[in-house]
Amino acid sequence: MNNTTTDTHTLLQFSPFQSAIDASFWHAFADKKLNFIQLSQDPQAIHAYYALGSSSSSNVLPPQLCIPGQALEGNATRPSATIPCTGTLINTNTFEQFQSMDKNLLFQQTADKIWQLIQSGDPSYICRFLMLTFADLKKFKFYYWFAFPAIIPTKPWSTISNQSIHEVYSTEQITSLASSYHEAGQPSCFVIQTQSDNTLRVLPCSTTVTSTSNMITLGFADPSSSPMTPGWPLRNLLAWAHHKFKSHSFQVVCYRESPSKSDALGSIVIHTELPLDATYLTQNQTNVKSVGWERNVQGKLGPRMADLGPLMDPTRLADTSVDLNLKLMRWRVMPSLDLDKVKGTKCLLLGAGTLGCYVARSLLGWGVRHITFVDSGRVSFSNPVRQPLYTFNDCLNGGASKAETAAKSLTEIQPSMVTKGYTLSIPMPGHPTTSTDDVLDRDLQQLMDLIESHDVVFLLTDSRESRWLPSLLGARLDKLVINAALGFDTYLVMRHGPTSSSLGCYFCNDIVAPTDSLTDRTLDQQCTVTRPGLSAMAAALAVELMVTILQHKEGIYAQADTTTSQPSSVLGLVPHQIRGFLAQFNNLLIVGQGYENCTACSKKILDAFDDDPLALVKKVTNDSLVLERITGLDEMKKQSEALLDQDWALSEDDDDDNHAGGF
Repeated sequence: MNNTTTDTHTLLQFSPFQSAIDASFWHAFADKKLNFIQLSQDPQAIHAYYALGSSSSSNVLPPQLCIPGQALEGNATRPSATIPCTGTLINTNTFEQFQSMDKNLLFQQTADKIWQLIQSGDPSYICRFLMLTFADLKKFKFYYWFAFPAIIPTKPWSTISNQSIHEVYSTEQITSLASSYHEAGQPSCFVIQTQSDNTLRVLPCSTTVTSTSNMITLGFADPSSSPMTPGWPLRNLLAWAHHKFKSHSFQVVCYRESPSKSDALGSIVIHTELPLDATYLTQNQTNVKSVGWERNVQGKLGPRMADLGPLMDPTRLADTSVDLNLKLMRWRVMPSLDLDKVKGTKCLLLGAGTLGCYVARSLLGWGVRHITFVDSGRVSFSNPVRQPLYTFNDCLNGGASKAETAAKSLTEIQPSMVTKGYTLSIPMPGHPTTSTDDVLDRDLQQLMDLIESHDVVFLLTDSRESRWLPSLLGARLDKLVINAALGFDTYLVMRHGPTSSSLGCYFCNDIVAPTDSLTDRTLDQQCTVTRPGLSAMAAALAVELMVTILQHKEGIYAQADTTTSQPSSVLGLVPHQIRGFLAQFNNLLIVGQGYENCTACSKKILDAFDDDPLALVKKVTNDSLVLERITGLDEMKKQSEALLDQDWALSEDDDDDNHAGGF
């Protein structure tokens, strides 16, 4: 046999691991950091693997320890013909902690654990690693430093010989070795025994070895492709073998396979020796010496950095960044906040004016991804300064459709938004329509379909009567309706919809039917004249009310709280109405009960609508007093007028009596 290397004084060298992290791991790690790990710095188990090397490769690559996307999951899968490797991940919360943490202590603790495994007699899991990280989730930069602790003796191992496997064993023996290796389940390390028929057999390391020669033959799954240097796992295997067999000389089969072939022809066989006076323990017999920090791209001992920002899809990057601030709420302030429930809520905004624009922006801030606009108007030159979804260009050429432009603006702000705008006129009491029955029925059906397909309806239109039909449909379809209305320096934000909650709707306090409030009005009465900051305040409260309701255990059926109530939602009180007075910078929480004669949500109106929706809407648009006749408000008014006439009559009789008695 011709030895490739025969110098007995050549030190045995090893090819160190190089970390290879799949980009999907960082996405999974960021998600776990935000949602589960949060501020915890407890060690996390991480699962990696490495593949067998091949000396037949013309391009010698360093051994790679691969970190797959599911490395933090207990049931992480790995490719076939790879060797599993378990490690520990420790993540810090600040970059300063990452820099100042006692890395040597953590490294020594990992090395001590490996030594304990060696002393236990089972080397199966002695190829362990340590991963220190800091995740800058705002910039999507991940700082990390790997360590692959290897126990080293007080004096190094020497290479007596280094040969290719076919120089040591026959073809039949090599074939039997490969077959036995796969039958044994491709172990990371093993003992090789020559059988009586001269074939080779792979045995577990726990086997009591009987050898006809004076030297024990070890084997290990070698990740190295270098013809001269075995892979890093051999370091700890030799430490184990020296401890177990009390031997200073071993023959080692560095088991490698050619790509796509289950043979061992690429393997090498090394004869190595340790000086007789060498030991693996320090002088105090308590600690072991170890090496294994990974070098950075400059070849120096130091951390590496993965910058995923430029590599990420911009839309996904925007999505992740939006979710970041929300998920940080759960770290300290509110761990029980259900953000997925908010994110999955489909919101319908009836009205894309000042209130509609501000409500949409607040919904974006809460991570809502599905917003639909309904409006019949066009963008005018007075709009952009007060309505943040429009620009000057939207006012040109007669003005763009508000609903469609608002939806387009949302996608420019957040590309992943599911949003659409519908130019649609809502039938209103007291506003006769010139549309045919077919057109009116189509508009009515479209509005019903939109409300039914969404979870929350925001009423943000600029007239009272335009809110009547949506209020009716909200009660009819059992939807959460959030109503926001403005005065000059006052506002109202309220919730209604589900009839079983017994809370009043926007019209429950009225004793007259809604009617035309737009015709024959002066300019200041036609326009919404309010203090400029009022709409943003009311819109913000409307969205916060929705989110608070969604976090309540009873959801849209939550009972109304007052200022004296104990918070019933994780976000606090769940009021029915919020009446704001900007002049006093004051809010009042009011509870209003449903009214049996309400022109929008009473059973009488809902029954009439169910009987013939189109007929009711058509009648009401032509004559709003139809609502008073259906609910009985007209009779109540007649009775009130009769009582008033009676009071006047009694008052006149009293005056006559007093006058007569005075003379």
